[in-house]
Amino acid sequence: MLNSFPRWKYALLVVVLVIGSIYALPNIYGEDPAVQIIGLQGVVADTALETKVAQTLEANKLKYKAITLDDGQLLVKFANTEVQLTSRDLLKTTLGANYSVALNLAPATPYWLSLFGAEPMKLGLDLRGGVRFLMEVDVASNIRRRVDSLYNDLRTAFRQEKIHYSSFVLNPDNTMSISFDSKADKETALKFISKSMPNISSKDAANALSSEFSLVPAELDQIRNYTMEQSASTLRNRVNELGVAEAIIQREGANKIVVELPGIQDTARAKDILGKTATLDFMLEDSDADVMQALQGRVPPGSKVFFMANGHPFLLKNRAILTGDSIIGASSQYDGRDNQPVVAITLGGGGINLFKETTLNNIGKHMAVVYRETHMEDKKAITTEKVISFATIQSGLGNQFQISGMSLNDSRDLALLLRAGALPATISIVEERIIGPSMGQDNIDKGITSVVVGFCAVVVFMTVYYSLFGIVANIALFFNLILLVALMSLVGATLTLPGIAGIVLTLGMAVDANVLIFERIREEIRLGVSPHACIQRGFEHAFSTIIDSNLTTLIVGIILFAVGTGPVKGFAITLSLGILTSMFTSITGTRAIISLIYDKRQVTKLLVGI
Repeated sequence: MLNSFPRWKYALLVVVLVIGSIYALPNIYGEDPAVQIIGLQGVVADTALETKVAQTLEANKLKYKAITLDDGQLLVKFANTEVQLTSRDLLKTTLGANYSVALNLAPATPYWLSLFGAEPMKLGLDLRGGVRFLMEVDVASNIRRRVDSLYNDLRTAFRQEKIHYSSFVLNPDNTMSISFDSKADKETALKFISKSMPNISSKDAANALSSEFSLVPAELDQIRNYTMEQSASTLRNRVNELGVAEAIIQREGANKIVVELPGIQDTARAKDILGKTATLDFMLEDSDADVMQALQGRVPPGSKVFFMANGHPFLLKNRAILTGDSIIGASSQYDGRDNQPVVAITLGGGGINLFKETTLNNIGKHMAVVYRETHMEDKKAITTEKVISFATIQSGLGNQFQISGMSLNDSRDLALLLRAGALPATISIVEERIIGPSMGQDNIDKGITSVVVGFCAVVVFMTVYYSLFGIVANIALFFNLILLVALMSLVGATLTLPGIAGIVLTLGMAVDANVLIFERIREEIRLGVSPHACIQRGFEHAFSTIIDSNLTTLIVGIILFAVGTGPVKGFAITLSLGILTSMFTSITGTRAIISLIYDKRQVTKLLVGI
């Protein structure tokens, strides 16, 4: 028969639909309100905490669905938000300051689906709720540091070039005023700066022997852009380490960055990770002096007293033999010897040779790892420093080594900050906006309504206009929706309001291919061609047109994804995936059902509508 459809294609369709159904199903179950508990200040969430939480909730007659302990984090699931909020307040009071107790959402996917790795689609900030930060970057401090560096470089260069000056002042407006001893010194200085430091411009002062120097505007712009781009890049790395999908990090204005974190309800930890500027310094112990005398005020020149978190003092040489700038890799893991948490460090870049040589020459002596952390508090930069490791140098250290002596959570946070990189300038949060899950749920409800209304409108039109063939197209449209949801879940795409708009648009566009095929079949019927030949020609002759029209839309979707950000990307992903699934179901799926109906039958009339 002309209209015969191969058995292997039927088998392929069945397999695809079964797999698609499995990976689309988790989206039906939604998410459970949950409370997330993480240990602070070296405290680790363990089975004892799990038992305590369960007993506390049961004693207060608060029902929970499940308690899971995974990777140092306790997650308690509840049936509704009312019990979730009451439990959060109770557990905060019961557990005290040693634990972070925050609201969260946990997938309600059944266990049997999780065996296949099936997870629901991630939801964007506008659907799931989350937090939005407006962060201000202290660009001015970076410019000042650059000017300070030039100030020192110029003074050194003038000494080397034997250029004499009577005064050299660094002004608050980032300019440098220099008064030279003679006109010859001034001319020599101007020639030297013009040749060796083209990023500095000069302007004569009122005094004939004086000049004012400043960075050229192009250099200032470069510093500003670098600071903003590097800050955005570092924040993006930190957000990725937090495990937030489809977060939005983008510049706003001259010195501000917007960070949107969907699904994050533990805002304290998010702010803690995003706003910190953290680095490490490796310092040798000053073994020639007494730390107790240093505590009484007699600190030797070139040394400084540092403390561990427990208050234990150390007298260290103030010059670091290695800084965090040389660290290119950091991971939290367990030591194979004693199963204690450590941070594995990988070095690269400058400073390694000095570090190797110094540790090799100081075998048997002590070296400390000093952790420095800067954060903003009341618009002031607060720096804290503490010794996190103090050990005996047993051999020359190479490109890889470990830092021990920390709790599991502290080691993870340190590795996260070191991997993401240090912020080039201090960042302060000037605005914080929390979008609640209830508002997100309202958006979800409206989005689902729009999808249902759009789907029903297409179903009614196709059924009325194309009769039996229209019903076949509607079945294919339903399978298309299942495959689209499954594919978005599989690739980890994030669903946003624009993404829902993309789904609604896809539903309308998905029947375009069937309309082209059915209209072609109608033309063949009017030409007097036999029913089976009409079906054959309808699919074959419309195929190239379908490919052309969908390919052009797919190209636009790819371009939107490449150049767009945030909501535009969400729309582009949904549209592009929808085009791929609709081409499969509209051509292969529709053809299979029609072949199943008409194959091996004597047909005198096709029910292809009016």
